[in-house]
Amino acid sequence: MGKLKAILDLIRLDKQYGTLLLMMPTLWSLVLASGGIPAVKHIVIFVFGSFITRSAGCVVNDMADRNLDRFVERTRERPLASGRLNMREASLVLIVLLLIALMLVLMLNRLSLLLSFVALMLAGVYPLTKRYIQIPQLFLGAAFGWGAVMAWAAVRNEVALPAFLFFLATLFWATGYDTIYALIDREEDIKVGVKSTAILFGDYTYIALAILFLITITILLTVGVIAGMGRIYMFSIMLVTIGLLYQVVQIRRGVERAGLFRLFKSHVWIGVIVLIGIVSDILVR
Repeated sequence: MGKLKAILDLIRLDKQYGTLLLMMPTLWSLVLASGGIPAVKHIVIFVFGSFITRSAGCVVNDMADRNLDRFVERTRERPLASGRLNMREASLVLIVLLLIALMLVLMLNRLSLLLSFVALMLAGVYPLTKRYIQIPQLFLGAAFGWGAVMAWAAVRNEVALPAFLFFLATLFWATGYDTIYALIDREEDIKVGVKSTAILFGDYTYIALAILFLITITILLTVGVIAGMGRIYMFSIMLVTIGLLYQVVQIRRGVERAGLFRLFKSHVWIGVIVLIGIVSDILVR
């Protein structure tokens, strides 16, 4: 039971906000490409696939950071950092997850299969970027946004502009919310040599977040115009704008670690509001 608990901790089974953040842009694209009513097959594949992909990403991240996590208060009890699992055991878990992911993507069309290799590359590269570049959050954003491209390809067998715009929106959005997340560990990351946008932006983090979120909103509005979305979608984007502005103001005022974590997790609701806006707008036409 001890090993099973360690494996469940390794894939963050009790912390599924990461899965939901990965899933949201994928569902935005899937719903829009499907005219509001996706096929059950696609819903199952991309929802379960989001869980598997995020789980695999957590394993890769912990394998890469095992010697650093033990020096950070928030991560020192992770299975590899604490010794509850070894690298061989974690590798076996990763192999199983990748095989499941392969089985899922083989149920899609050839274009989606080809695009999945980009997703695999992004998921594998991100954990390493924290050692070498100041903006690893951009790579996380790319990894989290690529599902939108795959979902559109699965439905339409092409990659169209709305899918690419959803990818770009997620790139900037995820960079923003992961910067908030990185603020939690900023001081400890500086000590162990981990790089992040929270460190790069420093005292100007709130300004950077304002810019990132403004770009995100602009791209989402552009998708709405291109796709002919109506007032319901635009209203959802207005609500999202208010929520993001509130977060920028809070960061400017200063937020304790627990508050930063709450702000980060609240981005799940940002994604849900956009999804509701897309679904509702299409179905009431």
